[in-house]
Amino acid sequence: MKNVIVVGSGAGGGIITKELASKGIDVTLIEKGPLTKIGKAYEHYDIADVGVEISQTSCIGGTTTVTAGNAVRTCQKYLKNIGIDLEEDFKEIEGEMGVTTLPDTHFGKGTNIIMDKAESLGFNTKKMPKFIDPETCKPCGKCAFGCPRDSKWTSKEYVDDALDHGANVLANTEITELITVNGEIKGVKSNDKEFLADIVVISAGGIETPRILRRTGINAGNNLFVDTFVSVGGILKDIKFKNEVQMNALIKLDDLIMAPHYSGLLYNNLKKYGAGENDIIGMMIKIADEGSGKVREDYIEKYSTAQDVALLTKGSAAAGAILKEVGVDPNTLTSTIARGAHPGGTAAIGDIVNTNLETEISGLFAADASVFPMAPGAPPVLTIVALARRLARYIENEI
Repeated sequence: MKNVIVVGSGAGGGIITKELASKGIDVTLIEKGPLTKIGKAYEHYDIADVGVEISQTSCIGGTTTVTAGNAVRTCQKYLKNIGIDLEEDFKEIEGEMGVTTLPDTHFGKGTNIIMDKAESLGFNTKKMPKFIDPETCKPCGKCAFGCPRDSKWTSKEYVDDALDHGANVLANTEITELITVNGEIKGVKSNDKEFLADIVVISAGGIETPRILRRTGINAGNNLFVDTFVSVGGILKDIKFKNEVQMNALIKLDDLIMAPHYSGLLYNNLKKYGAGENDIIGMMIKIADEGSGKVREDYIEKYSTAQDVALLTKGSAAAGAILKEVGVDPNTLTSTIARGAHPGGTAAIGDIVNTNLETEISGLFAADASVFPMAPGAPPVLTIVALARRLARYIENEI
């Protein structure tokens, strides 16, 4: 029987390893980062400031360990139009992850008042779907650092399941090279150590996946998007917003989304006014930015285009209007720098991979946000998992 290597244990790599292992397929998962407690995942952030600040995480579970737990279907219609129907995959994984909106007990004063004022101003406002267990979640505002109570779904659950089914998992092992012969994949290298395989899936994320692919001559790494976002906020005395479940509401405009969001960068901007951390309330504005960046071995390039800036400005104005209705002193309104937490587009379907996520090298696949043909402008985890689950079925049939 053929054997499979999966590189990266995040949203894509975790489910592929789990699905293949559960079918009795010989699969090895290789992760650059360590095995760590979920509550310590913040220690493994890898942040690159390239004009737009880009963040990712290297550990077992990948960046899923530090997401806000948001469960939004993205790019579904576009993907269906090019022959990738994910409806059943979405349904399956939403069940596995326990996707639901949190009960009213998990909405704090700050989020509730933001939702109320946004609705009164005519904005499309609803609860954010989450993969968070309300039975064990005690709102603390630490989702993006790694849940201290492990109440949030992460890809580590898939990794644990894969281990139970006999998968091999290697942590602290960085893949430095691919092994190919006559246009076919034969395995991977970690420095001078070789791991041979008949099929290799690269799920190392929108930054590292194209770097690995480029080392074997594939022209990946172009058209980088990051779902650029800023947080806008101000002072509202003793609101204690910092400790609420973050991004617990979804406010949609035609071309961007907003959500209640606390950022330590807002506090840094506002402490000169005598504000404490409990006095800050804010909102995130996230856009589907243009693919204006590129990834190379020794650098990342990304900038905000005129269109990106216009959308961020539009969203910031809308957020400012809502926050003023909330009671924030408009003289204290401030914004963070532009950041991006969803790098992708660098090995896109139709460019670097086909609709089965296979590259020009036979047996070599990619399965993470790098394959997205466009920026989702919203949390991509569900769509990554759905695409990867579909790929696992394809590989199973090929084997």
